[in-house]
Amino acid sequence: MKRPTIADIADAAGVSKGAVSYALNGKAGVSAQTRARILEIAARMGWHPSSAARALSNSRSGAIGLVVDRPAWVLGIEPFFMQLISGVEAGLAATRTALLLQVTEDAGAEEAAYRRWWGERRVDGVLLVDLRDDDHRLGLLRELELPGVVVGHAAGVPGVPSVWLNDAEAVRETLAYLAAMGHRRIARVAGPAHFVHTRERGEAFDAAAAELGLTGVSCVYTDYSGEDGARATRRLLSGADRPTAIVYDNDVMAVAALSVTQEMGILVPAELSLVAWDDSELCRLVHPALTAVSRRVPAYGERAAAALLALVDGQEVADILLEAPVLVPRGSTAPARR
Repeated sequence: MKRPTIADIADAAGVSKGAVSYALNGKAGVSAQTRARILEIAARMGWHPSSAARALSNSRSGAIGLVVDRPAWVLGIEPFFMQLISGVEAGLAATRTALLLQVTEDAGAEEAAYRRWWGERRVDGVLLVDLRDDDHRLGLLRELELPGVVVGHAAGVPGVPSVWLNDAEAVRETLAYLAAMGHRRIARVAGPAHFVHTRERGEAFDAAAAELGLTGVSCVYTDYSGEDGARATRRLLSGADRPTAIVYDNDVMAVAALSVTQEMGILVPAELSLVAWDDSELCRLVHPALTAVSRRVPAYGERAAAALLALVDGQEVADILLEAPVLVPRGSTAPARR
């Protein structure tokens, strides 16, 4: 079906295209009665202003961008991204700003997306996720003068504000909880080692373990998938001195670990306690329900979107430290066997 144009509205109203333009843009040049009639006809015909034309006239595209540089299937199985995107959309809803989402599988494709979006005026700014050590994307934003907000901890980077959570508090709370129940051999199944949040959690994990006198702490790195989490769990539970508790960097791997324990005949929580990072519906649907570290991920996305919109509007935006995650004990944790 052909989109209605200003010419179509002019024909229907019996006026010139100039008069329609004045009426639709709220400018003088037509009577109030004519303006009302033109607006009524435009609404009835389903006319909307061209976003491309509006972008050319006010240098705004009315969209922000988000690139997720992970395999596409990750978005389908990892609740974190769905919750984050829902929060971003909630933050944009009242502003009529769209979210442009792209999935890539290497850093070069991600960089090309930012360059293309900015060169084609397709976005007004971008959200950066999965911050890496020595992340080249921060320099790229400055090079392009592309407004950007980091969803994660990049505090102190001039012109690129961060919206982040202090995971260290939740890490210490989790280990203190497990230690209080007698666990001394505690393993961590982490995400990719090159992510800043993986490293920071690891540093907090080691510091808390030393403070609590835990000596049997170990870490295995994965790609966040259930398959890799299951493999890591099998390796940890096949050793001679297997852990009595395991903390997972996401909920998908913790759920996969439950299947591994059933396969190996290990009782949860009688013989092994499990803790998931990022509480989600998955954690509450399995049996036993998973003890989890809860972050308000939708609020995380909403605050990040609001910060980016403010930056695009030329406002000064400071780094935003959100409320710390909290531990939610459930049926997958219990005192260690003596």
